[in-house]
Amino acid sequence: MDVKKIRERIKKILLLTMLSVGAILMLFPFFWMLFVAVKAEGHGFKLDFVMAAPLFKNFAAVWNNTAFPFSRFFMNSLFVATSGAFMTALFCSMGAYAFAKKNFVFKEVIFWMLLSTLMIPGMMYMVPQFALVTQFGWINTYKGMIIPHVANIFGLFLLRQHMETIPDALISSAEIDGANEWQIFRHIIVPLSMPIITTVFLLTFLFQWTNFLWQLVVNTPDSLKLTLPVGLALFRGQYSTQWTLLMAASAFSIIPIAVLFLALQRFFIEGLTAGAVKE
Repeated sequence: MDVKKIRERIKKILLLTMLSVGAILMLFPFFWMLFVAVKAEGHGFKLDFVMAAPLFKNFAAVWNNTAFPFSRFFMNSLFVATSGAFMTALFCSMGAYAFAKKNFVFKEVIFWMLLSTLMIPGMMYMVPQFALVTQFGWINTYKGMIIPHVANIFGLFLLRQHMETIPDALISSAEIDGANEWQIFRHIIVPLSMPIITTVFLLTFLFQWTNFLWQLVVNTPDSLKLTLPVGLALFRGQYSTQWTLLMAASAFSIIPIAVLFLALQRFFIEGLTAGAVKE
């Protein structure tokens, strides 16, 4: 075995070691959360193996808790995240189609003006958004939680870049065959852009699912429309916290995101790579 092969093998071993250490460091909090979630009350952060009996007692206690309506918060988050992600993916794809394939006055100027809003910190337009939501009477409503974040400029940009690569000949052929705008959008643009649309859907779902500050602002503490991030914050007691129950609730909150990414990861990766390259 020559020196070059030895060096290559050492490099591979070092790379695998570094990746393994990185994976362990990133996965450790997740496994620690699950470990605490199945432990008996009072043993949350003790280095012992005193488990709850039955093992998933804490999960059942959290889901069936009447004083803390976790199941209601969970369903609220699921509705807000799913509705917001669907509306964002729909409107972004429609807007991107217009910017990519249609000609209208000041098209490029309007697009770059919209794109420039990405440089504005979110905190700067939170107050105007809250003022509008208050005037519309959307406090403690699903509309106030979803609609202000439906417009996603990053999703619009990502979809527009991809749709510009779709050959105009396909659209022209459909128009010759008598297809209207909606049929072209539905049967040609959407199927060819599905990986990017799925990526926008997943990113928006993740944002809505983990959004804490806005849901806290537009809801009062006694509202039954609170989402999971706000509910988990309220779950912590003023003087003490039941860490085993809190970790069980946190484990519940990961399930939808994990299921979505495992089911759609192929489209997600394909969408990111397709949106990153413009032919």
